Amino acid sequence: MGFNSMQLISDMEALSPDTGSTELEIYQTLGLKESRKGVFKIPRVLMLLSSLLERTVQKNEILMEKTEIKDAVTIFHGLKPPPVSIRQYVDRIFKYSACSPSCFVVAHVYVDRFLQQTDIHLTSLNVHRLLITSVMIAAKFVDDAFFNIGYYARVGGVSTEELNRLEMKFLFGIDFRLQVNVNTFGKYCYRLEKESSDGLQIERAIQACRIKESWSSKEDSTTCASTIAR
Repeated sequence: MGFNSMQLISDMEALSPDTGSTELEIYQTLGLKESRKGVFKIPRVLMLLSSLLERTVQKNEILMEKTEIKDAVTIFHGLKPPPVSIRQYVDRIFKYSACSPSCFVVAHVYVDRFLQQTDIHLTSLNVHRLLITSVMIAAKFVDDAFFNIGYYARVGGVSTEELNRLEMKFLFGIDFRLQVNVNTFGKYCYRLEKESSDGLQIERAIQACRIKESWSSKEDSTTCASTIAR
């Protein structure tokens, strides 16, 4: 286990000479200091992260189509993008994984590191598998408590065996660089907050995972399309 998410927020507060500073206001507005106890509420950081990822996916796919760039095919790529938006998928992970909101910021850092170390472009074919893998790894590293890999696999709509492979591929892809310091965490929080001020919201739903129209309390499942590479 790495560092505790609440300790990370406390460290950021300690670095700020003024508790009413812009930094702390951003952490608060992102929902990073809200407790999971009581009434269930989706933190604002999830909406902003989803918007940023959707914007990136759309930009990459337009660019790849215009330039006829071929993306590197990996085990994170599905055969097709099934019908569920990035926002729906992120909300689902948060709802059922019970991880802290900070995990999604850390996962964002991990995904950036992975993309920078590989020839992969973020697209509708790989974004969902990268999300469930990075959030699971972040939860293991950041949170005091987390589920086993089989549970995360069910939440993400993949098999346990596949998620095991995805986790190892991801960890080797980032050279096991899991530590995220306070400055890096803060920079990514600013980046997400900037997403809200940009104004443009992506209306096109990026589809990458098939999901049932309604989830019952007894059986709530998602199924990702088969991958291209195994």
